[in-house]
Amino acid sequence: MYRPNIVKLFINRTIIFREKEWLFILLVISLVLWLIFLGNSPLRDWDEGTYALVAREIYRTGNWLYPTLQGEPFLLKPPLMQWLIAWCYQLGGVQELTTRLPGAVLTALGVPLLYLVGRLAFKQSLPALFAALVYLTMLPVVRHGRLAMLDGMTISFFLLLLFCLLKARQNRKYALGVGFCLGLIILTKGMIVLLLGAIACLFLLADRQLALLKSPYLWVGILLGNAPAIAWYTDQWQHYGNTFLEVHFQAQAFDRLIQPVEGHSGPVWYYLLELLKYGFPWLLFLPGGLYLAWKKRDQTWGSLVLLGTIVYLGTISFMRTKLPWYVMPVYPFLALAIGANLSEVWHNRHFRVRSWTIFMAIIAIAGLGGCVYFFIKKQPILIVMSIVLAISMSIAAWLIKQRDRNFIPVLFTGMYLVLTLLVSSQSWIWELKEAFPVKPVADLIRANVSPGTTVYTSFAYGRPSLDFYSDCKVTSATVPLLQQMLSNKSYLLLDNGALHQINLTGSKIIGAANGFTLITKS
Repeated sequence: MYRPNIVKLFINRTIIFREKEWLFILLVISLVLWLIFLGNSPLRDWDEGTYALVAREIYRTGNWLYPTLQGEPFLLKPPLMQWLIAWCYQLGGVQELTTRLPGAVLTALGVPLLYLVGRLAFKQSLPALFAALVYLTMLPVVRHGRLAMLDGMTISFFLLLLFCLLKARQNRKYALGVGFCLGLIILTKGMIVLLLGAIACLFLLADRQLALLKSPYLWVGILLGNAPAIAWYTDQWQHYGNTFLEVHFQAQAFDRLIQPVEGHSGPVWYYLLELLKYGFPWLLFLPGGLYLAWKKRDQTWGSLVLLGTIVYLGTISFMRTKLPWYVMPVYPFLALAIGANLSEVWHNRHFRVRSWTIFMAIIAIAGLGGCVYFFIKKQPILIVMSIVLAISMSIAAWLIKQRDRNFIPVLFTGMYLVLTLLVSSQSWIWELKEAFPVKPVADLIRANVSPGTTVYTSFAYGRPSLDFYSDCKVTSATVPLLQQMLSNKSYLLLDNGALHQINLTGSKIIGAANGFTLITKS
């Protein structure tokens, strides 16, 4: 008599166990990918070096409420990232690993969070799992998430917000979390909360959850969750006056909408090119995913994908300031669309054999080309990475040719191994090669100059990472100003060109490193 109930209970427990099991697996493989060899490369300009400097000053001075950069008020960004880094400095010392650790861990949490969001939006496990694995193996998400930057943290807080919104349909108490997530986003990246909050509101309307807007849990959560952010902003305004408003809101937020800041401009299609450059191989399945989202736009996942992609990508595309990492928050929406398409392929075995096979074959050939290139450059880890890429893409192409759906797990496995090998090398931050290596030059300065001293350099621009490693303020200057500073007994860091233009009479050469010479007045 009770047998059906026993069977039903067993099935339910099995489903719960499998979901928890998948969450655990996603969490572990995400943490491995984001944390492995996290400190194996120097900090990158500009954001990493800047946040590290601010966090170190918090750590040294104990001034948590009014962060400073080289002794000057740091008004550009909210403090949450710098607070977390300073806390890690207290626990593990000042180093690259502790600088990147908070952002990396929080970004990694975005993978299981996306699975939970997908599980509620699709009401199925498979597309949610595929979406999470796509997000896990997207190159920009992994790379930027491992850096001490704000974008990965912001995305994870936004995914947690979406999870709370979707769970609130079943249990209104989850609406409390919405407000706390908004507060965390504000304390991480400030005014982006307006755009992400607008997407959440539009999603509520499209998903016909208007009743949630009347829930006291939502408004209590917004009040309590935003109270720390409101208190911090109010205190900064009272302490710094209108200067804080002009720098934090005008220069850092609104000016970027209407004019290029520091020359960072680009055409309307700038971010489409970013997606094309770094979205392989998953962009192959994006058109089908977006088409499915349009067909299913009356369903939760379809409206979420369309609203998130169109509103966010449209907004940043028409902003006058363009920076590559601004596109980061669109990747979860693209991952959901791609996950839906891959799930359809898995269930219905609908293949675009010719185009998909050719695409995978091209990537495999590129992998072979990379193998030859890295062999010439003598980079063994990247040689292995290229071999893995070529093999996995070749197997995927062959399976597609055979109409075998197992090409999907092959792609996931191959891309995960490729990214693991990439971050195990010292080439995952390729921007470091755009200028001189800072550590040897910083060691020269640190060995001969007292901490906190201003050093003037002939290099074209200042580098926060050099300031961080040298523990000095290295300021770019023209040759006439350098000559004047030398007569004032300041320290100069000169490249070879400037060294021959400066009158070195009465000066002392302290040392040289990486094409730079440190001098001062005798």
